[in-house]
Amino acid sequence: MFSLDQPPVLSRATFDRADEVRDDPARMLSGWATARVLQIDGNGRYPVTEDGALHWIAAADLGAEPVADAVFLGVSGTDLWTRRVDHIDGPTDDPRRGAHGLDADEAGLLTTALGILNWHATAHFSPVDGSPLVPARGGWVRRHVETGVDEFPRTDPAIITVVHDGGDRVLLGRQSIWPDGWYSTLAGFVEPGESLEQCVRREVHEEVGITVSDPRYLGSQPWPFPRSLMLGFAAIGDPDEPLAFLDGEIGDAAWFDRAEVLDALEQGTEWVRADGSVGTGTDERRLRLPGSISIARSLISAWAYSEP
Repeated sequence: MFSLDQPPVLSRATFDRADEVRDDPARMLSGWATARVLQIDGNGRYPVTEDGALHWIAAADLGAEPVADAVFLGVSGTDLWTRRVDHIDGPTDDPRRGAHGLDADEAGLLTTALGILNWHATAHFSPVDGSPLVPARGGWVRRHVETGVDEFPRTDPAIITVVHDGGDRVLLGRQSIWPDGWYSTLAGFVEPGESLEQCVRREVHEEVGITVSDPRYLGSQPWPFPRSLMLGFAAIGDPDEPLAFLDGEIGDAAWFDRAEVLDALEQGTEWVRADGSVGTGTDERRLRLPGSISIARSLISAWAYSEP
């Protein structure tokens, strides 16, 4: 048995989301004068300071009251908001590369901002009758203009599973479009009418053709690309069972020995290197692992460093 020794990188925030403030327009207005705003562009890039931290702007620079497209994130010393913009002046970073360098609260605030803004981008009209919806409750709902009915943010649950043999071997897969040497855990979205454990068994079978047993929940992480919640599991598979890539999502999969995985972890062989460049796999080791902000990395590490 093994477990995550700490929450994944994007699951460690403790900032106050201050849900009660969302229902108090007067309170949001009074806090706007000293609030800070994180601007994010359409590609999900965000502004950074010289040391890579989030670069916030003064809310008052945008006007005397909360702008219509801003979303209230919570309170951390002062009120914090976010909004989507077409362009950001100055240095920026990409969350897949830069989020690991943020502290726990900033990583959580960035994740929250990306998830809620990505929802807003696709929720301008009612899914019931196509009528326009407008932001309300500090951007945490979109409201039907005529009826006042609220539509709430959508989060898509997905399982992500480290499949192992109960001993010293782990099964990792790769999509056909990935460079050689890039491998990760197996994942997929939960379907209607399906439990998480059922989803683990189905997705693993669809992707690599084997039947797993004993699916066991380990932890979760928001993944705002665009608005998912990754639910991490471990499950046991048989290395002697033939692999078959039934749904076409996986181009290759292989069983790796613990020693090879530990070597990849300790050598820092990630898809995205520390300097921000991306490994091509053409001159790399056989195995490169997901970056440190991914729960896939946490699952693989938890298995690799456990006692068999």
